[in-house]
Amino acid sequence: MKTEIVSIDNAKELDGFSERHRNGHFMQTSLWGRVKDDWGWFGIICRDDGGAITGVMAVLTRKISKLPYTLLYAPRGPVCDFDDAETFNALINAAKQEGKKYNAYDIRLDKDADINDEDYRKLYTGAGFVPRPKTEGFSGFQCTRVIRINIEGKTEDEVFASFDSGHRRKVRVAIKNGVEIESCGSEKAELFYDMMKETTERDGFELRSAPYFAKILDTFGDRAKMYIAYYTPDDGEKTAIAGAIAVTWGDKYWYFYGASRNIHRNVMPNYLVQWEMIRRAVQLGCRIYDFRGVSRFDEDDGLYRFKIKFGAYAEEFPGETDLVLKPVAGKIVSASQDIIKKMRK
Repeated sequence: MKTEIVSIDNAKELDGFSERHRNGHFMQTSLWGRVKDDWGWFGIICRDDGGAITGVMAVLTRKISKLPYTLLYAPRGPVCDFDDAETFNALINAAKQEGKKYNAYDIRLDKDADINDEDYRKLYTGAGFVPRPKTEGFSGFQCTRVIRINIEGKTEDEVFASFDSGHRRKVRVAIKNGVEIESCGSEKAELFYDMMKETTERDGFELRSAPYFAKILDTFGDRAKMYIAYYTPDDGEKTAIAGAIAVTWGDKYWYFYGASRNIHRNVMPNYLVQWEMIRRAVQLGCRIYDFRGVSRFDEDDGLYRFKIKFGAYAEEFPGETDLVLKPVAGKIVSASQDIIKKMRK
């Protein structure tokens, strides 16, 4: 096995492998590195003796404020077969070596593997990774509890028929009331941001900026879309009342961000937005439609009910795992972060 380090401007092979591989993810790309431009980025490619790529890992780097240490974080990485310990270990060893340039104290993973996948568990524990304490809600880097639809080989009619009857009815309510869905790009980022402000005030989610949404759409190009739902009441003007941003990569389609206004919720725009995105995923031949996270798998949770009733299933990931390279530095970083949290309360 041979490994090589690639820069963000020389990552075409890494991106291509991530897109083709079953375990690929849009965050395991140089494109995501460009979106997260407040972090550093480097990529690792592993090849067999014949030169064929067997695995890749995209790594974000962040220097800890006021300390001489750096975190190496591979979001949803690495990308390789879960029964290929040789490739996994080669990628991790290459990250360790490259990490010396950054004075890295920790390598962190949060792979989107099923929590019961024994092959993946053996990979990360065998390499010395230790699970971090479970976080509640959305407090970690990425969601550990997600909702997905298996759409592999299914028609639009078959997928729609799998929805809960109440969800099918709400899609039809939106259509009957003349809700229209527009597919667009970054030119509507400010409009989407305005709706997100209402959403975060109502539901308590983190608010990202309009330039951030535009950056996702522009960076991923045809692989990212914004969907805006418009409604024209009998006595009013056509108004944007809901929207979403979706990203496709390889055989998966992610519902990334969603927003809705507090008005005209009775015409069920969010249900039609989801149906339009799911239809698009089916048309692209995707295997999985991913709603991303929920805070808990609980019928009393409104977000869970909304997502699961689209004929979906719940899946939990192992969460964040750490390979601590400098134990003393790790304790110093942890202590400093605890102090900052206390000061902010």
